[in-house]
Amino acid sequence: MKRSLPPSLIAPGHPDFDALTALATEITARAGGTLELQQSFPAMLRACIDDVIMTPKTGRRAYEELEKTEKTYIGTRVEIELRALLRLPRGRLDTEILGRDMDIKNTMGSNWMIPTEALGQPCLLVAADEARARCYLGLIIAHPDYLTKGKNKDGKASISAAGFANILWLICDQAYPANFWRRQPAEIVTEIFAQPTGNARMACLFRLIQNQPIARDVVEAVAQQKDFMRRIRSDKGRGTRDLLEQEGILLLSGQYDSQLIKALELPHCSGAEFISSTPQGKRHQGLAAQAGFNLPQGL
Repeated sequence: MKRSLPPSLIAPGHPDFDALTALATEITARAGGTLELQQSFPAMLRACIDDVIMTPKTGRRAYEELEKTEKTYIGTRVEIELRALLRLPRGRLDTEILGRDMDIKNTMGSNWMIPTEALGQPCLLVAADEARARCYLGLIIAHPDYLTKGKNKDGKASISAAGFANILWLICDQAYPANFWRRQPAEIVTEIFAQPTGNARMACLFRLIQNQPIARDVVEAVAQQKDFMRRIRSDKGRGTRDLLEQEGILLLSGQYDSQLIKALELPHCSGAEFISSTPQGKRHQGLAAQAGFNLPQGL
């Protein structure tokens, strides 16, 4: 998305103010309130993108690795998931809100393509900026004056530079869950996936990336096996947890080890996340021992 957006002109006296504010109020209410929308919408976007990347099955780790048709399908997924999130019906266009047909437009770039059938109609605009992990949700009435004069071969036009000021933002430039692999140094990612087995990749993951919550889907992507959770458990001295324990590294579950995670002053982990850490000092080593870990002495 554009780094610099003009201030919204949608205010009392603007010709679209009444229509857009009514739609925004309805959308926010359907989401369960402003705070709930700000939490559920970014999470939905992350899931839509990751479900198409399919790292566990394909080994791909970034949006840029997708085929053109897959990138297009993300827009379809967003449309479906957004209707479900807001409990919206299908309409003549993509949906209907307060008796008005509405198009849902998604972009992973800097603009949206508005079809001729949406002219004069409200559009729900969705944008995800993967590079910066920022997201946007806005409303606009697709008046021809807000669009570029040039059109593509399908007759679609994009929102003009001046037209951006006529967007009512529900969410603007808000952080959403970043792609895990984008946050890691390239050499670490290479080393993890160079390991020959699921167990070795898992151990390498939690050895090299410590003190950082790691989601279940990342674990699945690294294991690349059906019973991927088996790799993370103790397994008669052969599991990832066992191997790391022998190196003095704790592998903890947000679901089962939440008290120890808190006691060790590690970042909060949800029930679907894991975290590894090398205890520093006698106090933390003692807490690990009390929790049943048998760390080697003198490391």
